[in-house]
Amino acid sequence: MNPQSAFQAVIFDFGGVLTCPMDDTAIAFAAEIGLPKYAYRDTVAFNPAGRALYAQLERGDITQSEWNEGIAALLGIDGANLMGRALATLSPEKLVVDTARQIREAGLKTAILSNSMGLDPFNPYAPWDLDANHDVVVLSEHHRMRKPEHEIYQLTLDQLGLPAGRCIFVDDSAANLAPAQDLGMTTIHATNPEHTVGELRRLLKLHAAR
Repeated sequence: MNPQSAFQAVIFDFGGVLTCPMDDTAIAFAAEIGLPKYAYRDTVAFNPAGRALYAQLERGDITQSEWNEGIAALLGIDGANLMGRALATLSPEKLVVDTARQIREAGLKTAILSNSMGLDPFNPYAPWDLDANHDVVVLSEHHRMRKPEHEIYQLTLDQLGLPAGRCIFVDDSAANLAPAQDLGMTTIHATNPEHTVGELRRLLKLHAAR
């Protein structure tokens, strides 16, 4: 552990933190299939029926295939492997991924706390090899709870074996930060990779990777 830092672990959200912005993938998908620019994003993020389907997927109450068909019906498109097609352009946010690796090399733990996007038939997490690159991986569907419920944050702390005050939580959704703060974690709102990495380096007293 870095002797100058009070922290022992960083908990990362997945989509929009370790990856390129989720809006970018949504816009690219809409363009590919000929929908208006924000049609797919708005359906999954703002349409009440679409939001409900995503919450069910995150909890593991429905399968990814069922989500595919439900969202496709709202959009009036083919539902075959919809999640895989929609996330075809999802790519690692290299600056944050490299910093997470540096954090582990410094002797601290890292964890992933993600509201699940499902694992079958398309596994969006596979290219990141999360189990090999992080000490703890918590995907909401495995535990039948989701952010921003306090219980899933506490579960992550329990799996790390650390008190909240020793952990930093990073998420691109401001709504997901409040429960972590309530538990006593220091939080970073991941508005862009440079800000995220700058805050991590400041809090952990890490030098920039060479």
